[in-house]
Amino acid sequence: MQTAYNYFAHPIGDVYTQIVAWKMTWLPFSPGVSIDIGILLDPISVMMLVVVTLVSLMVHIYSLGYMKGEDRFATYYSFLSLFTFSMLGLVVSVNIFQIYMFWELVGVSSFLLIGYYFDKPSAVAASKKAFIVTRFADLGFLIGILALSYHAHTLDFPTLIERLTTYDSPWLNSAITSSFLGLSALTWGLVLVFIGGAGKSAMFPLHIWLPDAMEGPTPVSALIHAATMVVAGVFLVARLFPVFSISCPGALELVMWVGAISALFAAIIACTQTDIKRVLAYSTMSQIGYMMFSLGVSGYHGVDGLGYTASMFHLFTHAFFKALLFLGAGAVIHMIHSNDMKNMGGLRNPCPLHNLRSLPVLRFQASLLCRFLHKGRNTHSRMEQQHHYLLYRTINSRHYSILYVPSLLQYLLVEGTCTPFGQPWSW
Repeated sequence: MQTAYNYFAHPIGDVYTQIVAWKMTWLPFSPGVSIDIGILLDPISVMMLVVVTLVSLMVHIYSLGYMKGEDRFATYYSFLSLFTFSMLGLVVSVNIFQIYMFWELVGVSSFLLIGYYFDKPSAVAASKKAFIVTRFADLGFLIGILALSYHAHTLDFPTLIERLTTYDSPWLNSAITSSFLGLSALTWGLVLVFIGGAGKSAMFPLHIWLPDAMEGPTPVSALIHAATMVVAGVFLVARLFPVFSISCPGALELVMWVGAISALFAAIIACTQTDIKRVLAYSTMSQIGYMMFSLGVSGYHGVDGLGYTASMFHLFTHAFFKALLFLGAGAVIHMIHSNDMKNMGGLRNPCPLHNLRSLPVLRFQASLLCRFLHKGRNTHSRMEQQHHYLLYRTINSRHYSILYVPSLLQYLLVEGTCTPFGQPWSW
């Protein structure tokens, strides 16, 4: 938080510049090509530092009560700490191969946390499913890294972006003129990198692991599958956005279509679920699709770049309100001992307002308020585009979220009957 304050409170002039706070050569391959380890600070990495550290802190505190009495309490916290370390390393990576290493560490941490209840066959199956699906996507990511670095002759983000966006540079010309199956090497590289991001962010058709990942403890879902790991794909596209936007608009159009289809597809499915965590999982997939779509239709300069700004703002606010939704759901699940919303009706009376550990009303209300603060900007950024039908359908996907969240609140808090099997935890 101190880093974020110093960075945003003291800009150099009127611009927030990239700062390489620390860098060292780890594995040199040839003159000019090496794997470096470092810390890169710019607006999106500092924003992600705030998200990861703040949400992780809240989840660590929340877990003290939620996981109290578990046999492997210390193991749970070691896995949670490993994930936080991996995610922080990912967002400050100065090198595209460094981000890949932490990317894989994040995947391992997710596997360990989803399968925390290893005595449950469903949890073991879910952890294996998540690990295997994301490994296929990460293979594409690795091939994309090799393709881009081969033509750019570098792995560093600032240098790679500069070389692949400079008009008539030898590196850009090499990437464009080399082709395979009718597509340039640059297009293949960016599409394969996006596949890695789509797998981690559970975009269609690589979304199949996310609903099953709800088998892990609810605080894990709040941290990993709502606020941090699943937005890593959006962060990756945003990190390479200049290359997508300036040098390869075709790859950016693929991002747009995948995001739009995922947003609509997941929002519809969310309306049909009765498992409270699956509702939130599909809601997460829909919102991440919305972020991808906003990136996909964005330009690069001035007003044309509002889609990029809106996507990052949506990522920031979504991380907090969706984590709060999961933590609120966890409080209810802890009391009811069931994920089925059919057993959760009328929670207003057994969960009075003064017991905020049990009643997630204020958390839900905060999430609804955040939605309306920035979705108008998302819509405005897309109105300038020519994809009118796609725009119409994607904006309609917003209406599904407006439908299922208030309906969820109405059913859980007012209607139906509650069948409590336990009591809220004590610290």
